[in-house]
Amino acid sequence: MTILTAEAACAFDALVRDGRVDTMTRQEANAWPTVFRQGEMIPAVEYLRAHRLRTIVMREMAKIMESVDVYVVPSFGGDNELLTNLTGHPAVVVPNGFRTTDGTPTSITFQGGLDDDDLTLAVADAYQQATDFHTKRPPLE
Repeated sequence: MTILTAEAACAFDALVRDGRVDTMTRQEANAWPTVFRQGEMIPAVEYLRAHRLRTIVMREMAKIMESVDVYVVPSFGGDNELLTNLTGHPAVVVPNGFRTTDGTPTSITFQGGLDDDDLTLAVADAYQQATDFHTKRPPLE
């Protein structure tokens, strides 16, 4: 998270410096406005240490992906999104239904190997061809 927080803060530095970050919605602990502010305070040493760890994680993920073409995970929850944001593995998110409690759309993520964007897309496309979730819409009230 150190890397993503620092890079998000850098990307949106102007918002923090000119105060527009204070006008954004969701001014709470884990929301983007707070993340942007926190990122401004990350020391360079901590950022560089995180990049060293990132290199180790990238190597380990490469080993795992030697025996996996594409894997499927829920789009939200867990650390897959954080992991693959750091390793650069391609992802395709597609709808897979609706929550029974409130009708909110749900999705799954097809995660592929480095430089295997075409295979990852093909697997996600095959899933969509075999299902009709992408044609459904939640009821509007």
